[in-house]
Amino acid sequence: MTATLDGEIRGGRHHMQVRVYFEDTDSGQIVYHANFLRFMERGRTNYLRLLGTNQQALLEEAGNDAPGFAFVVRSMTIDFLKPAVLDDVLDVVTLPQEVKGASIDLLQECRRGSDLLVMARVRVAFVAGGRAQRIPRTLRLAMEAHR
Repeated sequence: MTATLDGEIRGGRHHMQVRVYFEDTDSGQIVYHANFLRFMERGRTNYLRLLGTNQQALLEEAGNDAPGFAFVVRSMTIDFLKPAVLDDVLDVVTLPQEVKGASIDLLQECRRGSDLLVMARVRVAFVAGGRAQRIPRTLRLAMEAHR
């Protein structure tokens, strides 16, 4: 896959670059901790966008199986290891660990070059109609194809 604004999938990992802007930092020009959650949310969203050759058709088919579906964060464990600062270019890496019946376990990292800054283990649940639902086959196959 070629690199795009949404990043790219290489070796089963989704990579997306993010530049740290002034709005992402606190008064000391260090990235405010909650903004790492925003960076990782973008990584997960763009990872899903890059799955399959026709993302819109993939989502429409999933919507037919489970109208009103959404992915929601069920749980997250996060370690803040090193700070990021104004003008840093970060690599947000998303790696699927396990695709279960109604959830996906992911490992996400924010890196600056070879430095690991933040690491998170995320469980995302697939819900429709306010309840956990089995991940539709089309989405499951697309995710498993890139692992």
